[in-house]
Amino acid sequence: MLVSMPDTHIEFRDIDKVFPGQHALKAVSFAVERGEVHALLGENGAGKSTLLNILHGIFAPTRGAVLIDGKPATFANVHDAIGAGVIKVHQEINLVPEMTVLQNIFLGCEITRHGLVDRRAMQAETQKLLASLGCRFGPDERVKFLNVGEMQMVQIAKAIHLRASIVSFDEPTSSLTDREVETLFQVILRLKAEGITILYISHKLDEIYRICDRATVLRDGAYIATFPVAGLPKERLIKSMVGRDVAMFAKRHRPRCVDWQDVMLRVINASGNSGFRNVTFDLHRGEILGFFGLVGAGRTETMRGVFGADRLTSGAIELHGREVAIKSPADATAHRIGLAPENRKTQGFVKVLNNRDNIALASLDKFQVGPFQSHSAKAKHAAQMGDKVNLTPNDPAFFTANLSGGNQQKVVIAKWLTTDADILMLDEPTKGIDVGAKSEIYALMEELVHQGKGIIMVSGELPEIIGMSDRIVVMHDGCISAILHRDEFDEARILTYAVGGGVDEPEAISQEQ
Repeated sequence: MLVSMPDTHIEFRDIDKVFPGQHALKAVSFAVERGEVHALLGENGAGKSTLLNILHGIFAPTRGAVLIDGKPATFANVHDAIGAGVIKVHQEINLVPEMTVLQNIFLGCEITRHGLVDRRAMQAETQKLLASLGCRFGPDERVKFLNVGEMQMVQIAKAIHLRASIVSFDEPTSSLTDREVETLFQVILRLKAEGITILYISHKLDEIYRICDRATVLRDGAYIATFPVAGLPKERLIKSMVGRDVAMFAKRHRPRCVDWQDVMLRVINASGNSGFRNVTFDLHRGEILGFFGLVGAGRTETMRGVFGADRLTSGAIELHGREVAIKSPADATAHRIGLAPENRKTQGFVKVLNNRDNIALASLDKFQVGPFQSHSAKAKHAAQMGDKVNLTPNDPAFFTANLSGGNQQKVVIAKWLTTDADILMLDEPTKGIDVGAKSEIYALMEELVHQGKGIIMVSGELPEIIGMSDRIVVMHDGCISAILHRDEFDEARILTYAVGGGVDEPEAISQEQ
């Protein structure tokens, strides 16, 4: 049993949480000191979010207790937790899109004067909050017109406004620009200086080392250890998270297998209304072609244009040397092209369907028996594909929405493999995925190119792009600024092209090996 120290702010004592068929937390005990930034780490499915949900009154523990300032915290719901100054900044956007920024920040906690809403006071407070976060939008902007990163900043502004004593952040930087990340870190350090306790979940270890004081690791629902972050080797931290050695960065483990004479896909001077212009590149058989760029560079928009999700306004697409017309995702699928989108939860699979039906979703004709779908054939196929992509749990009846992020991504990839796709476009395939699942996705990508498929990988993480790619396409402001071969890979060079710099673009934009 833990004994609270004088500076202990939060204490988790023997927390168990059992869901039907799942023991999510197993006697978890550790303490968080007042005014520290405390990381909560572990693979997807380790129990991190479940533990936070118990802290915030979303779930009740099956056994055990949460103590705040030495007293049991028995929140019946989220509103009770907020009233006690315990606030969560969710990874998923939790705002009302039709309302303004001001209305979202003050929803349920409006400032009143003489019994009436004091809009002038709320306007001034909102402007102050947005200025402190470096936001470029105003209080009266409707949330639906903001981008995802700006919406995240609104959620953070709301947490600050509520005068929290405990704030938890769940993957807060996943949708932020570099500038917004810097601002967020400044805000977190300011909150820490004011004595506010921060719980911080992130799969980006560089962030943990930059702003966190200590890190607690969970694995398979059990407490593993709490480490002081300063001086802790990354290898030791990662091994404690996954229980095995995992490469810190993306790394190819098999011989490269690009057939430079076999051009599977050629995109020629493609432009679209979503902002990409005159994009030209080739994809070869057995190649992992990386696409890198900063937020707004046009990488995702280019993939959607090639896939037919958005119409091209000009340009051409060739498959195996023959021009094809791709005007819809159905056309792309018929030409054996698949797209695993950046937002897998809203575009990659259907939340109300299980693994069996999600994996079959793009290939329903394969399972047609007369006028009906063969559910048994779907289930058998889903189990086979689950083995192929190492799905856990490999249960065709399991709802995909209840899987960890890494396993959800495997279901999306399995869906496109079911279509017999030869070309896979993977947009941020490891976003929000823990290091163990990342290594499995990387291994799957290597296996697929060794089978003769071609992969386009869009990623904003330089170590991933450099480690996995055979070539890198760098985009800036909707255009390709460079195409680099492996002997040209260099972080400074890639970033220079990504911000629009570089004077030797004609030499760098070479496409033949």
